[in-house]
Amino acid sequence: MARPKAKTSARRASRRTTTKRAPARKRRNGARMRAKARPPQRFVVSHHREDDFESGLRSYAKYRDLGIVKATNGMVRAHVIRFVPPCRPEEVSKRHYHDVDFQMVYVLKGWIKTELDGQGAILMRAGSAWIQPPRIEHVVLDYSNDCEVLEVILPADFATVELNEPPVLSRGASK
Repeated sequence: MARPKAKTSARRASRRTTTKRAPARKRRNGARMRAKARPPQRFVVSHHREDDFESGLRSYAKYRDLGIVKATNGMVRAHVIRFVPPCRPEEVSKRHYHDVDFQMVYVLKGWIKTELDGQGAILMRAGSAWIQPPRIEHVVLDYSNDCEVLEVILPADFATVELNEPPVLSRGASK
């Protein structure tokens, strides 16, 4: 009967080793990391209504706020941007950047052509998504008459900085 007892003890020992907590994460300097205390978030739902599209940052776009700013206590902004047709490059093609921690864009309808610093001009179609790293310089080059994008930004309140240099519409081309 000594054998079954040894197996039971081995199983208990095995269970103990698998249920141990992982050690607390440490910073490079050895100090323990504390999770940032975030304000509580609340449930919110936003159903599509044409009346919800309003003027905003850009005159060539209408914005539909999805209620995320209030629900996250200012941590995140999410809105649908509907570009107003027709695209006028002289109005939309202004190089700028956003002073954000995170920015993600997803094309819901149509297409948009944008130039991101270091990436060149890229045509994004419905279903395309991209991350714009913080403070990356970019310019809208063109968009379809039905273009709509979903944009998610952290933090909710941020600055947009217009740059004085004209957009580079084609690289390496000479007149």
